[in-house]
Amino acid sequence: MPENITVREVKKEDNFRLAGLIREVFDEHNAPRQGTVYSDPATDNLSDLFNRDDSLLLVAEVEGQICGCCGIYPTEGLDNDTAELVKYYLHKDFRGMGIGRTLMEKCIEAAKLMGYQKLYIESMPEFSNAVRIYEKQGFRNIGHPLGNSGHTSCSIWMIRDL
Repeated sequence: MPENITVREVKKEDNFRLAGLIREVFDEHNAPRQGTVYSDPATDNLSDLFNRDDSLLLVAEVEGQICGCCGIYPTEGLDNDTAELVKYYLHKDFRGMGIGRTLMEKCIEAAKLMGYQKLYIESMPEFSNAVRIYEKQGFRNIGHPLGNSGHTSCSIWMIRDL
């Protein structure tokens, strides 16, 4: 990972830039807007969504520019020992540098420290590169959704034991 990258927790002033980054990645991959985080109202106010002890949203930035994010969240309907790995997005100019892996690994460690036993992920075929990263990190396809994320356009559901 480049030396000039900072990884930190989300702040309120990040909300606008994070929402823009997430939607830009959806547009780049021609991913569905409806039934996804793209149209989820919470995407515009992530600092409030993650303002709880059982969740975390990490932000990567270089020289003040947000380049990626990744978080863990106790999505409604999941077992108490399971959190969802969420908001895993990286700007195209910062891929292949190890930033995404660092964000994900820090989230996995944080989930363990919070006492979670499993991590769940929802994705879609348009994000096949991310799905391969999940597989490398030990996630396995389960073929059906867990919990109630409200993201009905997702068709890939994976889980990993911690």
